[in-house]
Amino acid sequence: MTFETSLKQTAQAVDTLLDELLPLDAPARQVVEAMRYSSLGQGKRLRPFFVMESARLFDVGEQSALRTGVALECIHCYSLVHDDLPAMDDDDLRRGKPTCHIAFDEATAILAGDGLLTFAFEIAADPATHADPRVRAELVLSLARAAGKDGMVGGQMLDLMAEQRTGQTLEEIMRIQSLKTGALFGFSLEAGAILARADEVDHKALRTYADKIGLAFQIADDILDVESTPEQLGKQTQKDAEAGKATFIDLFGLDGARTKANELVEEAVAAVHRYGNKATNLEDAARFVVNRKT
Repeated sequence: MTFETSLKQTAQAVDTLLDELLPLDAPARQVVEAMRYSSLGQGKRLRPFFVMESARLFDVGEQSALRTGVALECIHCYSLVHDDLPAMDDDDLRRGKPTCHIAFDEATAILAGDGLLTFAFEIAADPATHADPRVRAELVLSLARAAGKDGMVGGQMLDLMAEQRTGQTLEEIMRIQSLKTGALFGFSLEAGAILARADEVDHKALRTYADKIGLAFQIADDILDVESTPEQLGKQTQKDAEAGKATFIDLFGLDGARTKANELVEEAVAAVHRYGNKATNLEDAARFVVNRKT
């Protein structure tokens, strides 16, 4: 199965499962509507794709991998809902449509984000995700660490603090992005090893791939932010520049940023070379990350 086919099939499978897991016959229908609005049909589903592909390296059952990927996607979607709020990035547009707080209201958006966050752990901890409770516990622990104060939330805090001053160093920018973006990528790649009870050598290889891809993804985002229009990206562009935050473009220049991103891709590919043909989609995904247009 090619990378493009696998990515498309993963996105379809994520939508199908989310639709099943979030029925509208809930006591608080409006918050479920907002959760569905913010999670169904959203984006490329790259993080669940990485979960699925890392699980395939070890022949993990598809249902376990898919449910884990959906749990992760709930975390990702919650973070976008909260990022878009007036108190954070104050965005009106996300993926070409009104953000959750515009489509509903601010209070509903906060609760929808809270709902998606907690629902992620409900999915991960459910026996349907994995028969072994120890594996489920490790999934929950790893996902919490990736999403919390030492992961995505911590990265977002550092990012907000960066708006209060200029002249961030490369080390500071990389630290922010390793937490804000890279932590969830890290979980997505290690999830397969967790589900398979793989050894530390496998965990290390997948962590290396994830670290390189997470950084390359953010560099590509910074390039797109400069070269694309809001219509192409489905969201406002160049907000970091307006806020006075340094980006990889400021430090490397456009050509230097492209060179650095491509170097990271090759390092990522080398990290999973040991898996042979099973890693073909991961190799193609690494190149997609830096060549995407949205």
